[in-house]
Amino acid sequence: MAHPNLGAHGTRFLRGFAGLALASLIAVASSVAAQSAEADAEDIWPSLQTDLFGARTVVEDHSVVVLEAPYRADDAALVPLKISLPAATARSIKRLLLVIDKNPAPLVADLTFGPAAGDGERVIETRVRVDMYSNVRAIVETDDGRLAMATRFVKAAGGCSAPALKDTDAVLAEAGKMQIKHLAATAGGLSEGQIKIRHPQYSGLQLNQLTGYYIPAKFLRVIDVARDGERVFRLEGGISLSEDPNIRFTYAAGGDNTLEVTAEDTDGKIFKGQAGPKGS
Repeated sequence: MAHPNLGAHGTRFLRGFAGLALASLIAVASSVAAQSAEADAEDIWPSLQTDLFGARTVVEDHSVVVLEAPYRADDAALVPLKISLPAATARSIKRLLLVIDKNPAPLVADLTFGPAAGDGERVIETRVRVDMYSNVRAIVETDDGRLAMATRFVKAAGGCSAPALKDTDAVLAEAGKMQIKHLAATAGGLSEGQIKIRHPQYSGLQLNQLTGYYIPAKFLRVIDVARDGERVFRLEGGISLSEDPNIRFTYAAGGDNTLEVTAEDTDGKIFKGQAGPKGS
């Protein structure tokens, strides 16, 4: 019924105004919640920094390391990250750490570069799990001990406990199978490769959909990549690296340009693969 003093048009106006006001309040509340989540994420970092580096200082410096990550992830269990190390400083960088502040195991990967990583711009791309709204960090250590960081806030939730949808026995039977690809050379003159390793990367937080019990943690703890016998990088990982790890990377061209990959999981199982430029 229309308000007796406003008429039908006045009533519709008030309803429309109330709808706009409600939408504005929801938008403001969402913005405040997001800002609160980002502020909360910042509060965690000082203690993580101490755990990882002791009293050493980590400085945000995008001239040394650049991190690309989606602000809102499409899939919290498969969040893409791209880390770039500019050519001007890449040669001095010996170590790269990926950290997700609010994950159950914040250290995603600790990556050490070898001589075959090359002196041009280095690029590493991979996929990670994000358990709740959190800062994601790429931290590099230079030869002289300096620590530089790039940070991105990512809105994603549930990535570490996302249910394992595939049959456990079938997945484990496929574990360790690899695809190793040679991609086109980069503009900076480095070669580019990609490795895909079949592995469930069980986090210990996922339920078996058939039994209702938690699946024990089982993941790749080491991935070692070489070119013609020289190390490109060694990655020590944890539960936050996504299922079926997929890593794209640059490296210095060599003689045969054969890429060799050795991976080991938490059960001590070792998986190996190699491929020349035309496959093998």
